[in-house]
Amino acid sequence: MSAAAWWRDGVIYQVYPRSFQDSNGDGIGDLPGVIRRLDYFQWLGVDAVWLSPITVSPDADFGYDVADYCNVQPAFGTLADIDRLVREADQRGIKVVLDIVPNHTSDRHPWFIEARSGRAARHRDWYVWADPKADGGYPNNWLSPFGGPTWTLDERSGQYYLHNFLPQQPDLNWWNPEVKDAFDAIYRFWFDRGIAGFRIDVAHGIVKDLHLRDNPVATDEDPPHVRAHGQRNIYNMERPEVHDVLRHWRTLADGYDPRRILLGETYVLDVRTMGRFYGAGDELHLAFNFTYVHAPFKASVLAEVVAESELVIPDVGWPVWTVSNHDVSRVMSRWCQGDERKLRTALLSLLALRGTPVLYYGDEIGMPDNLVRQEDLQDPLGKRHWPAPRGRDPERTPMQWRNVNGGGFTNAGLKPWLPIGDTARNVEDQQADPGSTLNFVRDLIALRRASPDLQSSQYRQLKSPPNAWAWQRGAATVAAVNLSGRRLRIPEVAGRILISTTRSRAGERLADGLTLGAWEGAICFSASTSAPVR
Repeated sequence: MSAAAWWRDGVIYQVYPRSFQDSNGDGIGDLPGVIRRLDYFQWLGVDAVWLSPITVSPDADFGYDVADYCNVQPAFGTLADIDRLVREADQRGIKVVLDIVPNHTSDRHPWFIEARSGRAARHRDWYVWADPKADGGYPNNWLSPFGGPTWTLDERSGQYYLHNFLPQQPDLNWWNPEVKDAFDAIYRFWFDRGIAGFRIDVAHGIVKDLHLRDNPVATDEDPPHVRAHGQRNIYNMERPEVHDVLRHWRTLADGYDPRRILLGETYVLDVRTMGRFYGAGDELHLAFNFTYVHAPFKASVLAEVVAESELVIPDVGWPVWTVSNHDVSRVMSRWCQGDERKLRTALLSLLALRGTPVLYYGDEIGMPDNLVRQEDLQDPLGKRHWPAPRGRDPERTPMQWRNVNGGGFTNAGLKPWLPIGDTARNVEDQQADPGSTLNFVRDLIALRRASPDLQSSQYRQLKSPPNAWAWQRGAATVAAVNLSGRRLRIPEVAGRILISTTRSRAGERLADGLTLGAWEGAICFSASTSAPVR
């Protein structure tokens, strides 16, 4: 693996710091806790750790409302802790990637506090302000995915300010060059501390329509998620000018150090729109594919998403795949309904596709969404919409390290910030069990690291029976999964099994094609394969 290509060849592991490891007994995970688990990352074989926001925040949205971009949330530690994390991770060959939130700040950020002091304030134009309509109503019809209008009236000045999310998260004005300069300085601050790159929150939506035009009302022809929202977000999201900002950041990152990466939260649900965020190789290095995340767990659908992505992403681009994150129900619950066989096929697929896999903490041991009672809710969405929809707390519960009180996450008997799930499923026990899902994931990562085909070779979908999905990587590596409850045979796959979700099949010779049991998958070394689909 070349230093410049680590993000293409390697595996990224997402940590939600508040839930990963509590080092000081306060029930909240922290940076010293992440440092304590560096040997675990090295044992697992991951190449980078992406931390959800660690910067100063009043936690209206748990770090995604930033009050200081260049300091560490006291509950997590200090700048000295992040420096130590970067240093000790580097000693193990592991990179550190941070979340950055450029779409909005906290309403307690000094910029916004000053901006609210009056219409002539120094930072007033750093945010999006608008006068009421003649009848005193909202400036336009924009709606927030968090519920309600995107506007809140500032009574002192008589103007509304824009917030695409919570009212405590005022949107920045990316038409103002001073905002761009401020974020250049923020990027450089962290790059100077050895940060390998950034996952950019709301990367698709930071620029808003200059004229604040109304969004079109949804019609019956729109996709279901658009109809549910009630309007098409063409003026408050996905503006063409956002690509100018991304190109500028790419120039900054590449000029700073070609090993730095920009990973975008491109939360769009069609593949062609996602592909545009790569530009001509001059925008994002990696753009998350949420069409894949939200697809049903069906072979034909997943294969079609991947095939379309392969066509859309430019030759100078590189795919990135994930099956869970801090905003999405965990794969064990969403796709797999608690079935370990299904989980292993999902993880095998993730690690065998062309592109960079991103593992969400706990997926490697099969953590499900955990039940959070109303009195334990922390997520503002969960509180607002109780009892439905479910909010995001279930996928953010603490990591299950050991089968003890506190789960090895925090001191026994102390109530953590969110309740811990069933600790019968935990790292310590699975590390000791060669047949566990954790050891299966570790072996998959090791195979990927050892295989040039799996790291960088092209993807070719192969002919397969209904409910099966098979693809070739490079000259002689084939991956296949059976996403059904009955046995299936994929003909003309010769050679031997390198790894299987049924661990006893490793090394098995294939004389007459590859037969897969219900919810089984395998990666094979194959000198002969069936003809590609496309």
